[in-house]
Amino acid sequence: MSWQMTGESNNTKPSTSQFGFFDLLKKPVEIYVFIDPLCPECWSLEPYIKKLTIEYGRYFTIRPIISGKLTSLNSESFQKPEDLAKGWEKVASRTGMSCDGDLWLENPVSSPWLAALAIKAAELQGRKAGMRFLRKLQEYLFLNKQNISNEDVLISCAKDVKLDVEEFKRDLHSDSAKRALQCDLKLTREMEVDQIPAIVLFNQEEEEEGIKITGLYPYPIYVEVLQEMLQKRPSPASKPDIEEFLKHYGLVASREISEVYDWSEAKTKCEMKKLLLKQKVEQHPAKYDMFWRYID
Repeated sequence: MSWQMTGESNNTKPSTSQFGFFDLLKKPVEIYVFIDPLCPECWSLEPYIKKLTIEYGRYFTIRPIISGKLTSLNSESFQKPEDLAKGWEKVASRTGMSCDGDLWLENPVSSPWLAALAIKAAELQGRKAGMRFLRKLQEYLFLNKQNISNEDVLISCAKDVKLDVEEFKRDLHSDSAKRALQCDLKLTREMEVDQIPAIVLFNQEEEEEGIKITGLYPYPIYVEVLQEMLQKRPSPASKPDIEEFLKHYGLVASREISEVYDWSEAKTKCEMKKLLLKQKVEQHPAKYDMFWRYID
């Protein structure tokens, strides 16, 4: 890659129709997001992806790639649930995105590959369907301590995001899903992704190499890299109304709200309490944070 980083971190308002309108535009940049659905650092990337999509989504499309790092869960570290639990708790404390390490002690994931195949099966119903399924799968795992290698759990997840469940069941064990996963693993190797999360940006209008960012960074770094790829500094779009944001994304963490709106923890708590009193949202407590769901 021409530019790489590695490390850890820590007008009018658009309506919900504009979220969809951005999808119709021909966008110059494609962003590959390399993740492992069981990786808490990948889950911690969610607030930044949401904010980047809202502020600069008119310039890029996102393509999640299931990384070969899944194989690490089939090594000896996967046999030490106490270590995995401690690792999750440490990431949640550092990043603010809640994940409950007790999963590994109470209801451990037995087959990471089936969870990965399920994401590919969901993607066969469209890119957006696949992304909705991935997010829901992460919620089941990190918040609800569900074993996402259990087929009944995967089917329940598919129902929640309104997939064609019968089609999903067929695709889960299909050659198409297996080939799609193998393509992701091949892409991981070709792009020399050796740590996750990783993001690779390509300008589809330029004959140039991509830019790779490995690890977790503060939000301004992602903006800076996108601007370098665009070769300009566009202004961020205005934020949607908080109710429109919640309605569009479904279940959202306080941490995500604070990041997207540049609010302090206290400000987010205050604003969400107002919506709670108006009965516009319901609370979903998690081990390290509060999650909120919009009530239609």
